[in-house]
Amino acid sequence: MEVVLADALLARCGDPCALLRAVCAPLCAERAEALRLLLQRLAAAEPQAGEAEALRRAAWEVALERCRPLLCGGEAAAGCGERLRMARAARGALRHCVQLCGAPLAARLACDALSELAVGGEAGAEAAVEALVAAAPRLEEPALVARCVAAALALVREEGEGEAIPALVAGRLLPALGGNDAALRYVWEGLLGAGGTPRAGRALLALSALTDALLPRGGPGPGLDARLCPQFWRVVQQGLTERDGLSRKRARYLLKRAVDLSGGQRAELRCPSDGGDDSSLFWWSAEENEKLLQFWETYILVVETLEGNQIHVIKPVLPKLNSLFDHAVSRKGGCWLFHPSWHMCIYKRMFESENKTLTKEGILHFLELYETKRLPNSLGFSEFVIGPLMDALSESSLYSRTPGQLMGACPPLGMRLQKFLATYMMLLPEEEKGSFLLKFIQKMTSRHWCAVPILFLSMALAYIPECKILGTEGLHALRDVLQCTMITHQILLRGAAQCYLLQTAMHLTDVEKVSLPEVSSFLLSLRPEESLRRDTMLWMELCSWLQANERCFRKSVTSDFEHQETPSLRQYVCSLVGEYLKTPVSERENCFMPDWFEAKLVATMILLAADVEQMKNKHSGKSNIEWIELEAFLNPLLDVLMKLGSNAYIPTLKTDKSLQLLLKLLQTRSLKCSNTQDDGVLCFIWKSLMTPVESILEFVLRRLTTNELSTVGDLDRCDLYLALIPEIVNLCLQVSWKKVPYIKSFILSLTNASIRNLQERNSKEEPKLQEQIKKVASMASLTAVCELMDRKPEAHLDSLPSVDALKRFISFSQFNDVLKKPSYTEEESSLREETTSQGWGKIVARYVRDQWICLRFVLSSFPTLGQEHEETSEMSLYTVERSRKILESALEALTILPSDQVLPVFDCMKVLVPKLLDSLEPLCIEAFDLGWKIISSLSNTQLIFWSNLKAFVQFVFDPEVLAVAASVKGQAYAKIKEIIFKLIDMSTTKTGVFNVVLSHCCRSWIFPTVDQRSALTNAFVNAGNYCELITEACVFGTVFRKDQRLTQDVHAFIENLGEKCAANLVTESTHRDDHYVRVCAIKFLCLLDGSNTLHKTLMEDIFTKLLDKDEQVSRSRTRYYANSLQHRIKNRVWQTLLILLPKLDQNFLCGILGKVFQAGFVNNQASVKYFIEWIVIMSLHRYPQFLNKFWDCFCYDEEKLKTSICTFLSVLSHFDIILQNTCEKKPALKKALIVVLQWCFNHNFSVRLYALIALKKIWGMCRMLHVEEFEALTPVIESSLQQVENMHGTGNARRNWQRIQDHFFFATFHPLKDYSLETIFYILPRLSELAEDEWISLSKFDRFTDIPLPPAFQWYHSRTELRDLKPSDWSQQDMGSNSAETDSQTEWTDVQKKIIPWKNSTPSLDLEMVCQDRAAKLGKSNSRLIVVASLIDKPTNLGGLCRTSEIFGASALVVGSLHYIQDKQFQHLSVSAEQWLPLVEVKPSQLVDYLQQKKTEGYTIIGVEQTAKSFDLTEYCFPEKSLLLLGNEHEGIPANLIHHLDVCVEIPQQGIIRSLNVHVSGALLIWEYTRQQVIKQKQ
Repeated sequence: MEVVLADALLARCGDPCALLRAVCAPLCAERAEALRLLLQRLAAAEPQAGEAEALRRAAWEVALERCRPLLCGGEAAAGCGERLRMARAARGALRHCVQLCGAPLAARLACDALSELAVGGEAGAEAAVEALVAAAPRLEEPALVARCVAAALALVREEGEGEAIPALVAGRLLPALGGNDAALRYVWEGLLGAGGTPRAGRALLALSALTDALLPRGGPGPGLDARLCPQFWRVVQQGLTERDGLSRKRARYLLKRAVDLSGGQRAELRCPSDGGDDSSLFWWSAEENEKLLQFWETYILVVETLEGNQIHVIKPVLPKLNSLFDHAVSRKGGCWLFHPSWHMCIYKRMFESENKTLTKEGILHFLELYETKRLPNSLGFSEFVIGPLMDALSESSLYSRTPGQLMGACPPLGMRLQKFLATYMMLLPEEEKGSFLLKFIQKMTSRHWCAVPILFLSMALAYIPECKILGTEGLHALRDVLQCTMITHQILLRGAAQCYLLQTAMHLTDVEKVSLPEVSSFLLSLRPEESLRRDTMLWMELCSWLQANERCFRKSVTSDFEHQETPSLRQYVCSLVGEYLKTPVSERENCFMPDWFEAKLVATMILLAADVEQMKNKHSGKSNIEWIELEAFLNPLLDVLMKLGSNAYIPTLKTDKSLQLLLKLLQTRSLKCSNTQDDGVLCFIWKSLMTPVESILEFVLRRLTTNELSTVGDLDRCDLYLALIPEIVNLCLQVSWKKVPYIKSFILSLTNASIRNLQERNSKEEPKLQEQIKKVASMASLTAVCELMDRKPEAHLDSLPSVDALKRFISFSQFNDVLKKPSYTEEESSLREETTSQGWGKIVARYVRDQWICLRFVLSSFPTLGQEHEETSEMSLYTVERSRKILESALEALTILPSDQVLPVFDCMKVLVPKLLDSLEPLCIEAFDLGWKIISSLSNTQLIFWSNLKAFVQFVFDPEVLAVAASVKGQAYAKIKEIIFKLIDMSTTKTGVFNVVLSHCCRSWIFPTVDQRSALTNAFVNAGNYCELITEACVFGTVFRKDQRLTQDVHAFIENLGEKCAANLVTESTHRDDHYVRVCAIKFLCLLDGSNTLHKTLMEDIFTKLLDKDEQVSRSRTRYYANSLQHRIKNRVWQTLLILLPKLDQNFLCGILGKVFQAGFVNNQASVKYFIEWIVIMSLHRYPQFLNKFWDCFCYDEEKLKTSICTFLSVLSHFDIILQNTCEKKPALKKALIVVLQWCFNHNFSVRLYALIALKKIWGMCRMLHVEEFEALTPVIESSLQQVENMHGTGNARRNWQRIQDHFFFATFHPLKDYSLETIFYILPRLSELAEDEWISLSKFDRFTDIPLPPAFQWYHSRTELRDLKPSDWSQQDMGSNSAETDSQTEWTDVQKKIIPWKNSTPSLDLEMVCQDRAAKLGKSNSRLIVVASLIDKPTNLGGLCRTSEIFGASALVVGSLHYIQDKQFQHLSVSAEQWLPLVEVKPSQLVDYLQQKKTEGYTIIGVEQTAKSFDLTEYCFPEKSLLLLGNEHEGIPANLIHHLDVCVEIPQQGIIRSLNVHVSGALLIWEYTRQQVIKQKQ
């Protein structure tokens, strides 16, 4: 209609130039659109003679004076739809002006636009780009064309956050320039030439817009074919793996077009190699046309399917990857036919998927494929492994077990990784192995890896077959990986990774390329307390490796062995010790301690060399081993140590180093030999070190008691000396008691001198640094003495006279005594930085802590308050008043000491609080609160939390504290119970807290330490007073997060390796498994004796509380589903009740059995039902007199029994066991038969099956006892049972009958013979399909040895018959055929086929003319909405859209072919809407031109697509003239159309499925447009 009006206006007006000027002034949106339409018609028509020049001048004037100023306003500046319409109309008008004026106007516009671009500014740039778009097709001057292309490419390459201008250039300007033959080559070379490619997204946008020029359907133009450009294919590959979905779509579009073009041409084609690899990125051959089409169609289909991002859609496609590799590799030559980088694109896309299940599937498929296919080597393959593959492997969640795997098994990815790496290394060329492995190891250090991935990567490295490929750089890289392992808090995983990395070094290091110093430096990176320790298999393996390669190591640059090529290990260690003890002569003594690194290194190498020598002697058959070599290692050290006491002029650095080495050697312990005498090497070392003991002690005494320690740096030396004292005492006690008198003399002198130093008063108000340091050292010395007497009572040091003086001194000392900050002399000014307020604060904290350690010794060494001490006035410490003051000082100490220093204060409070709880309860409660505050503040501090928690627990839960608090039942009692629940709550987030509490309490209650001085008569009373602790422990355990379960699984896997992994032997077990709490509680209950009154009362109390807890859980409104926390708690309740049941007497059970029966009426999960049934069976077995109560359960109405009757019928299926202890069986059988028979006719099929299984059991018993009363029923019952056995043709009935008979609870399980810990806690949970983290294996009962099971405990193992069963439930449905089998089919029956839009057929001309004619006549709607559905190919969707569009008054529906309206499915959905709605045919290949035409008519092109910048439908305001473009059902909107859209709108989603049906999407947008227009009309 608009075109008709424009033509009529031009025909009526004689002067078109005047008409143009009239329309232009003033210019509004409607006039601008009219101007654009008039110019369009003038450009399309032939100008009359004499009018051409005038028309050109008018068009020139309109272009420069009207259209260009409108463009400069820009769309971005437009605040309303009016401005937007004017700008769009101006763009179209400008383009038509250029058509009328030709090259001169194009050149003028281009020059002006280039000038504006040079000035800069986003608004100006947008107008300039639009002007260039209009001018580009008519540019002729080569220099100007080149300038325009250069400017466009500069904008595309411009870095920054703004994407609007680069996208505009790539999407509109470059394609416009590409339409100019002169500019196309410039554009091509600029995009993909030597100057570098723009960002992938922008390059793909430009290339997809230029597709018709670069990959034309009629064949490429002369001299230009994108398929022959390697950089083009690299951009496409990069696009296939981009994170932006739009870029991936454009890359797929380009690939499809290239394949379609090549398949249609059937011409020979080969893209040149891009360097580094001879393979071509793309080639085609007429002979292989069908094979190539099959490969690429399969490839594109796989890539498109991956866009679904849903594993159930993608999994059927994965087997097709194997066929891609079969096509890609030549069977004859063993080389790549298709470049391997194409396959890497698929895997990289999978690796980077946000769906971790898909990522895991992709990794497993890749690893398995390379292992099984033995693919040819490729340069890009190694880069891919080190890059995308290792990036993907860094995700911890990928290492989870598969559902069928048992806990403790190696996860599939871990196993696959081992095999892959071993296979890949074996297939690599020898010259590439070293560089690949080095890069692989270096990659492990390039990011922060979590503990789990680095463990399995280290394990995979360790399993590579032995080959000598790593040199010094590789050893350094492994050391860097070791440093990375130290970051994790998972000690066992950290230690295991270290073990595997050491094995990697031994297996893969070329010893000829590394020196012994480099090896020793690497070994020092391993922590002895986590991995490398003597007497482990790893240590022995290391010794064997050193022995085998002893003479092969590269000679060190700094080696002194000039006459030898390579020194032996023995020579190296001798040289190492000598060099270590050499000290340069310095003018001034260094006041700082040397680093411990060298001492650790030398000590480790001495022990290694000694073990290697011992191994040599054993291999050579020497029976009398001589220790000449070991003497050579130790002699330099012994020489220095012997001179310490007599030579006062030995340099301090030398004494420090010698004592550091001595301490490291003395701290070495044998892992296997409990007695050091059995360890030959250690025994010899210790005997050798006995010689200089007197000299060492004399030196230490002099240094500690005189004024030789005078600086802050000397405090480190003080620590060294004090650390030596207990080691030397231990040495003398182990090797020779002859030195003990000398030790006692040393302790006596040290104690007396330290006390004297502390008693000295400072002469001045401001003490000197030296005086204060002496006091700190003296207090530290007393602390060492106190700790030594605590830890080594066998030395009988407490009999020394100085001990009384020490106790007296501590007793009368002022607590929390702090040291004033010292003054400085000029000579000490250089040390002032060491004693800043922060540094001196640490020293004071240490001084105060040492006071409390000494006080702890005094408090623990004195008995509790007794008459003899109360009468002694000197011992006023033990009066209540004195105790009160000490406790107040302790509270003060807790507030001033750092959290890592409060341990001795807790220990002192443990002694003091029981004495004061009666008289000073508020003060004791304050102590509890302050202690808890410290513990809760430390919960995130891994290193010091556990030791402080243990001390806090020992203090609060001390038996005497608990007893006194319970006896009063006051506020302290309530506070302790409050702390119990706080600790339990903390344990839900910090695994292991409850373990510490429960372990301490159970041990102290059932195995109290015998203490004659204790006022406590029976510690077990506490168990009854605080039974909540046991009750909560029996049901404790959370539902773990996935990451927690993963860590537990990997821990179990490492532990299952046993001695093969040294970390299992070396790392200290922390017992922080959540199962430990329940195991501890259950073992505690197993130790209880029913004949003991206290035990009996406790068990009955716990039994009652647990039944109440079960009832409470059942009544809660929380959703109760399988493996929920509620299900697990109920399961744990009944497990514990089953443990307690045999210990309960008849009277208690008689009163509580009713509650057990009531629990059976609740709708429970399967595992809970089994336990309830088991308890009922055992109760009735022990006390058959309770049968009448049981029969009452069947008397309730059917409503109450509908969810529970099967529970009670299951009990009757074990009626033979119930009646074992009954003499009169016949009456019970009669009653059972009457009860069961009535349920055999129930309408519920499951109930009938349970009743029949019970009937079969009871009737069998009747037959055996020959009960005559039932002879009349014999024919009926036996025929019924026979009918059940022989039923057929009734669906699943017979199958279910067979299943229920085979079910473990009826077929194999025996309630008495199978009563064991294993059945209750492992087998029955497993058979009832409870979550695996609820299975507690017997190994855990063995491993957690804090509480032993009673020696006579019999209920331990299950019967083999039950243990061998696998989980299966009788009511479970058939699983059906395995879907994995159908996946391997060659047909694409299970994969959605995508549609290639441009391949649609052309409709007949007659039908098209008829429909267009009808569309013109049906102009009833005044809506300006056009719905374009040309990309939709399903008649049902088109029919629904036609109906929706007609109902809401769309102006037209555009379809790809009018033939669709004859389809019956279309007509069924449209219900004749096509007769009342204008239908227009636009083929998919014509859509670009159609959209451009509608855009010039003022329509806003709206796409229904999810992109990074799409608008939310609820927030978007539709323009009146809107064109709605709907995408294809599977592919969406093709990439070549997306850049023609003005805006993308997406529908907000709340669910998981990623897209709606296209008809539904269209209907939602059509309605939203209509709703907004209706509102506007009303306004």
